[in-house]
Amino acid sequence: MQMDTMEGKNGEYTTINCQGTLLDLSKPVVMGIINITEDSFFAGSRTQHIDLILQRAAQLLKEGAQILDIGAQSTRPGSVSVGPDIELERLLPAVRTLKEHFPQAILSIDTYYANVAEQTVNAGAAIINDISAGDLDAEMIPTAGRLGVPYIAMHMQGTPTDMQQHPHYEDVTLEVLDYFVRKRAQCLEAGIKDIIIDPGFGFGKTIAHNYTLLKKLNVFHMLECPLLVGISRKSMIYKLLETTPAEALNGTTILHTLALQQGAHILRVHDVKAAVEAVKITQYMNRL
Repeated sequence: MQMDTMEGKNGEYTTINCQGTLLDLSKPVVMGIINITEDSFFAGSRTQHIDLILQRAAQLLKEGAQILDIGAQSTRPGSVSVGPDIELERLLPAVRTLKEHFPQAILSIDTYYANVAEQTVNAGAAIINDISAGDLDAEMIPTAGRLGVPYIAMHMQGTPTDMQQHPHYEDVTLEVLDYFVRKRAQCLEAGIKDIIIDPGFGFGKTIAHNYTLLKKLNVFHMLECPLLVGISRKSMIYKLLETTPAEALNGTTILHTLALQQGAHILRVHDVKAAVEAVKITQYMNRL
């Protein structure tokens, strides 16, 4: 694997190169969500006005976020793509302004369009977060390789429009793992040095599929890539608990803790403070 690596007491860890900033993943890091859209499933993460984006970013960084993940396209079940032009119209001013006000912040761009990824990376973003792992734009993986930034490849069965209609697997863990074996090879062939794996909780999966993947998360370490977990306030929590996304923080923290116990490297979250606390407690327990 073409990554900077170092040894820790729990095994091999990675350092990813984010546009010249080395991000150490020997301790799990928290990625805070900034949604520049009116259609996010969790209202608390939505913001569009540039002043509100800056306020949100300042809050997330103060609470301990080491990455800010910026998206301008809702990918909730049933959502319809707004297209790359609208994404760029929303993202480019946000990226430029965030880099101006928070030059040390590591910005991740949540997009499945290669052109959007390229233009936002050129504007200052340092990570590409692709829910389709290149399946929705054949140019994405070659573009990520050419740009030389970390690439988050997520598993999704179907598309956001139809992914939750009839998700089906014979063995969800094995099928997702096989998918990433192929994707990892494709990414390496394209010259991507820092590949991050996201099992895609909630993307073309039933509640049972999601919890099976979480229970067997440590299987994905055989890929020798950092693992990102995105389960914050998702339906696997609030549907099981018969509540709402707004009431799902406690369940989110429980699942974050379970993911950390199985070696998750990055938590993608709406609520940074709670996630940072989960990391701190879990890390303390691991040192005993």
